[in-house]
Amino acid sequence: MEKYLKSLCQCVLFKNVKEEEIYELLKCVPYTVESYEKNEVIAVEDDDCHSLGIILNGNIEIHKPFPSGKVVTINHFKAGNIFGEALVFSGRHVYPATIISSNQSEIMYIKREEIVKMMTFNPQVIENFMGVLSNRILMLNNRITNLSYDTLRKKISNIILLEYNRQNSPYITLPYSRKKMAELLNIPRPSLSRELVNMKDDGLIDFYKNKIKILDLRKLEDSLL
Repeated sequence: MEKYLKSLCQCVLFKNVKEEEIYELLKCVPYTVESYEKNEVIAVEDDDCHSLGIILNGNIEIHKPFPSGKVVTINHFKAGNIFGEALVFSGRHVYPATIISSNQSEIMYIKREEIVKMMTFNPQVIENFMGVLSNRILMLNNRITNLSYDTLRKKISNIILLEYNRQNSPYITLPYSRKKMAELLNIPRPSLSRELVNMKDDGLIDFYKNKIKILDLRKLEDSLL
């Protein structure tokens, strides 16, 4: 267990929980740790979800396949994040999408009843868990808002402004590649690149790879109107 403590200290579930307290919590609950190779499937859509997943190392992606063969990346999570937090407590605890390991990763699994036990032992875990659920709801609301915009520029501007508010800086780093951004917006990558160039030509932004500099915040905000 000791080799996982440093990773668990970075986990959102154990925010503000001391390392020794995490150690004592895990002594009281059973868990398993699985390793995955790059592009290995962690879970398939409609698989049962009876455990919370904690990403100890690596990154994962949430993919939604469609009958046409098209696959859309819904989200991605890095080490320190968790997944399945809502599913394990739902009446229909099955994965709504497929989970892929983006690179070599390690996932710790803790069953629902053991999560409840940890919450009983340490109230901070309850607070952190509720915080994760709240952030997921906000993220979903942001995604729905983005889908409601009728132009590509509005969709891109919305993502940039969300990151501007989160990072509190006009110099932002998108937490994903251009390819992933196009998948999240459900548009072809060339269309995304063309519109970014158009926004640069219009004096709204400058960019290099996944780094963006906001040149005119007011014009960027006005583009949503």
